[in-house]
Amino acid sequence: MTFTPAASARVVRTAYQKAVAEYWNNEKDPVNLRLGDVDGLYHHHYGIGDWDPAVLEGPEETRGDRIIEELHRLESAQADVLLDHLGAIAPGDRLLDAGCGRGGTSVMANRRFGCEVDGVSISESQVDFANGQARQRGVDDRVRFHFRNMLDTGLPAGAFQGIWNNESTMYVDLFQLFAEYSRLLAHGGRYVCITGCYNDVTGGRSKAVSRIDEHYTCNIHPRSAYFKALAANGLVPINVVDLTAATIPYWELRAKSALATGIEEPFLAAYREGSFHYLLIAADHV
Repeated sequence: MTFTPAASARVVRTAYQKAVAEYWNNEKDPVNLRLGDVDGLYHHHYGIGDWDPAVLEGPEETRGDRIIEELHRLESAQADVLLDHLGAIAPGDRLLDAGCGRGGTSVMANRRFGCEVDGVSISESQVDFANGQARQRGVDDRVRFHFRNMLDTGLPAGAFQGIWNNESTMYVDLFQLFAEYSRLLAHGGRYVCITGCYNDVTGGRSKAVSRIDEHYTCNIHPRSAYFKALAANGLVPINVVDLTAATIPYWELRAKSALATGIEEPFLAAYREGSFHYLLIAADHV
């Protein structure tokens, strides 16, 4: 699909958004693509759970492939945990994957619930890739990806039983974001996010957190900002899960892989020193 300059201007509206869109339009990081090649589920998030020590054993020539498969297993496990918290979703419901990346979690949601899933991204290349994956899997009648801004999707009000962000809230203003979700969610609908957030108790972004911001062109929010913005928009937390300890093994294994980018150590330092938390937040629309 070709997006016209006029369409792009309507979706990507600020200099910062343009910088973010450009980053993701040009991103071809093997840590995303090689992991997705394992089974065709392409994610743009991290993993949780302990890794199998056996991946470091066995023939040296296949060690890299074993690590890639294990990292992908951990990132798909993270997506499964997110989907677990959406609650009871029926085949007739509709879900929104906001900041959908290359669409892996949307495909998983359709496979689990049998429902329609819409994904939105300000990256044209991600949208094209994700729609191509949906066509290859024969689910493009139920799983669709759109070049739209998650702060102003243009999608119908009250149409969604569930919405999620998987590591994408650090690119936007949370009050604007949750106002849009309040509009989109049906009464009683569920919002779930998994996000990294800095620890208010430590008094601001640590050096390690600042390095993560710089690496990904993002703006990590304090933990408190999520709960203030949710409350201001009629979204009431029903479950908050600290996944920090559960994600550290993923980063430890990734640091041992040929796909390491150098950002592994800032993540590990931030998590271990307590300046950064990895949270799952589930909230109901009232």
